[in-house]
Amino acid sequence: MIKIDKHQEFNHWIKDLKSKIHAARTKVALSINSQLIELYWEIGKDISVRQSENEWGSKLIERVADELKNEFPELKGFSRRNIYAMLQWYNFYSQKYPFVPQSVAQIPWGHNRLIITKVKNIEEAEFYCNETIKNNWDRDTLEIQLSNKLIVKTGKSTTNFSETLPENQANLAAQTFKDPYNFDFLGLHDDALEKAIEDELVKNITKFLLELGKGFAFVGRQYKIEISETDYFIDLLFYHIDLRSYIVIELKAGKFKPEFVGKLNFYLSAIDSQIKKPEDNQSIGILLCKKKDKIEAEYALRDINKPMGISEYKLSDAIPESIKSKLPSIEDLERKLMEKFDQMGRYTAES
Repeated sequence: MIKIDKHQEFNHWIKDLKSKIHAARTKVALSINSQLIELYWEIGKDISVRQSENEWGSKLIERVADELKNEFPELKGFSRRNIYAMLQWYNFYSQKYPFVPQSVAQIPWGHNRLIITKVKNIEEAEFYCNETIKNNWDRDTLEIQLSNKLIVKTGKSTTNFSETLPENQANLAAQTFKDPYNFDFLGLHDDALEKAIEDELVKNITKFLLELGKGFAFVGRQYKIEISETDYFIDLLFYHIDLRSYIVIELKAGKFKPEFVGKLNFYLSAIDSQIKKPEDNQSIGILLCKKKDKIEAEYALRDINKPMGISEYKLSDAIPESIKSKLPSIEDLERKLMEKFDQMGRYTAES
């Protein structure tokens, strides 16, 4: 029996033991996945070579699928469709690599299949492989990031990071922030006001954090700071774990104006003075605007000694009521569809 005075020690020990088991299981899963990916690479390679040599005709994939399914009926990976995907996947990466790229081997086969159907070149594919590993994306999340064209938006924010941050942190910060941000999950009209956008972002904080990217921790909304007996309220305050910095986000429903920078600079000074700990890095500010002029934004950030970025955000355009009222209802569409089927049935019978 475990003594009471040993109870805490036991809990620490068993927690450590569980962590080791979880780590071991993860290593096993990664190893199995890597071996499976390498096997699929060899299958794709062999089929590619045989096809190029015209050894067994045009129905090679169909014959291979039938043989492998008969030999391994308990395995689900040898359908004609999947074997054809192995061939496509191998032909895609073998343009550059003689072996499976490391990042490719570390993600599941379903992720690999999805990536090569959505991207145009190997560099772009590797970007999404690395982001999947870094962010631990499931397949659905990866599909969202592919649809939102994350690679196009990454590192596009207008910033002064290179002038205000050490080189390593400046590079990380530049890759952390995007332009534009996609807020279509809010379901708001294109002319929504700042408060409405802020309300919905907080209500949908999980989706908002996903759009922001890995490392963001939500601290608060309308975060109050007091300066000389006056209260000020920051729209959204986050902390970024990798940057080790507080992130001040200010929302603007209209076009960017240079005077926005002064207010954000003021907030960053307050956060650095009142909240930032000695172990934290310099706080970073991000202005999210409906629209911006890039040159105007660059001029506004000149000679500002606080690190800032300026990005746009996109809302989904809601259908105007005047148009919505003219669209057919679901019932109308179903009725017209059934009429079409009836017409097709009569035509077939008469023929």
